[in-house]
Amino acid sequence: METAENKFAIIHETLGKANNTLSVKMLCEIAGVSRSGYYNWVKAADKRNEKERQDRADFELILMAYSFRGYDKGAQGIYMRLLHMEPPVIMNVKKIRRLMKKYGLICSIRKANPYRRIAKAIKTNNVAENLVKREFEKYGARKILLTDITYIPYDGRFCYLSTIIDAFTKQILSYVLSESLDVDFVLETVNQMVEKHGISLATDTIIHSDQGCHYTSCSFIQLVKDKGLRQSMSRKGNCWDNAPQESFFGRMKDHIGERIQKCTTYKEIQNVIDDWMDYYNNDRYQWGLARLSPNEYYQYIITGIYPIKGRVPLTDIKDEEGKER
Repeated sequence: METAENKFAIIHETLGKANNTLSVKMLCEIAGVSRSGYYNWVKAADKRNEKERQDRADFELILMAYSFRGYDKGAQGIYMRLLHMEPPVIMNVKKIRRLMKKYGLICSIRKANPYRRIAKAIKTNNVAENLVKREFEKYGARKILLTDITYIPYDGRFCYLSTIIDAFTKQILSYVLSESLDVDFVLETVNQMVEKHGISLATDTIIHSDQGCHYTSCSFIQLVKDKGLRQSMSRKGNCWDNAPQESFFGRMKDHIGERIQKCTTYKEIQNVIDDWMDYYNNDRYQWGLARLSPNEYYQYIITGIYPIKGRVPLTDIKDEEGKER
């Protein structure tokens, strides 16, 4: 259905044609709009043009945020990136969505699908109790660590990625890429995590996984005990019990998928993974982390210093549909 504004634009265009013989009155009658409405529309032309210029200027900022470090972002990701720019840019999420729609900017990142998981082919009887019970964020930073493995196909082959995530801060505490599924790279992930972050771990820190063969192996169970960690496992076949870890893998693959497709060597895969992990921990701002990146959020928790204080009020965290500012 044609809007009144579209009809006014058509009338204005028709009046400007050399072969037009119709008056404003006749054109308005044909279009079913009032002459006063048309004249008001003409008078507002400067205001519309100024709004269009402002929209284009704001969209340029949106594009800068969208393409930062080469990873696509949705409206919320753009909003948070703008807040972290120097100088910061304050732009409402509703406005960002409007301009993305207006200028055809589409983010290809899919929404999290909690049902995706990697099948674990081998099971043993060394199954630990589920101590987490989906209360991933209940106990604070460094209290619950989530770990899992995913595969990365490239050039007709596979490599495998093991990660450990802080369930509260969403930080990637350690990760190891391997060309083999031997248990060694999973053990190395734990060793790497303890070496980097052991001083900040609690005396009762839990490491939670699924029931895959790596985590039920005697070597993994012994290592966890030696490091003073408590072991927890998801229930068999229940993807929700380690959902944040699996969601991370899904989003990671969405972001780096095109880059991975271009890789032909293991070294190239390693470079892509290294870059993504650095970006994720330091520059991928998350709505649920007070608009901060995982590393920023952890520092905020332990210091109480909000790094973008004054740029956005903390009370605005849930305000996604406010007026444009």
